[in-house]
Amino acid sequence: AGSEVGMKAKSVMESGGLVSDDLVVGVIADRIKEPDCSGGFILAGFPRTVEQAQMLDEMLAAKSEKVSSIVALEVPDAVLTERICGRWVHKQSGRSYHVKFAPPKSLGDQEPSAETMLDDETGEALMQRADDTEEALAKRLQGYHSQTVPILAHYDPTGVVHRVNANVKPTEVWTSVEAVLPGAPASSPKSIMILFGPPGAGKGSVAPNIVKQLGIPQLSTGDMLRAAVAAGSEV
Repeated sequence: AGSEVGMKAKSVMESGGLVSDDLVVGVIADRIKEPDCSGGFILAGFPRTVEQAQMLDEMLAAKSEKVSSIVALEVPDAVLTERICGRWVHKQSGRSYHVKFAPPKSLGDQEPSAETMLDDETGEALMQRADDTEEALAKRLQGYHSQTVPILAHYDPTGVVHRVNANVKPTEVWTSVEAVLPGAPASSPKSIMILFGPPGAGKGSVAPNIVKQLGIPQLSTGDMLRAAVAAGSEV
């Protein structure tokens, strides 16, 4: 039998509507009942607003739980712009290149363009994702600073926020993250962690290491919504 939350999410998504914060928190509440979350879990990409953080807090408080750790990866906007806006991909294979850090052989000393950025293996033109342009990134960063960064101030008084300089080599970022993680494997109290960072900060590289270190799952709201819809699940 499907859950009420799953049925609601299914109906909203099928009609092309935006899933409400209530529904997302309901789907998370459903998911964390699963046995693999008994020691805790990691959220990345949620909450995105203070309102969502407050709703998450209320949902956890009803279970006598709370967010125990926040790791905030910090990178200057100018560096993020260089990291993200330099990315080009080969659509067919998914191979990824970077104008500065991993250029294709075809670029040489030329300016990057569809004519000069060619896949090493096929010679086909590379492309930039629509949200990897400076204009699109500026909007994403504006949203991050205005809506998501205030979440850190919301949690600061509880002493759970750990700011990590992610404008260094990946190995150094991980050393800093590892230093603020709770002991592993995660034990009582639960490790309920939020991984924060703007687009391009390296969350995708750090999260799997935390999962491995603590033995708790990373929960993606997108994946959870899709699973809830598929299960047609009631909360």
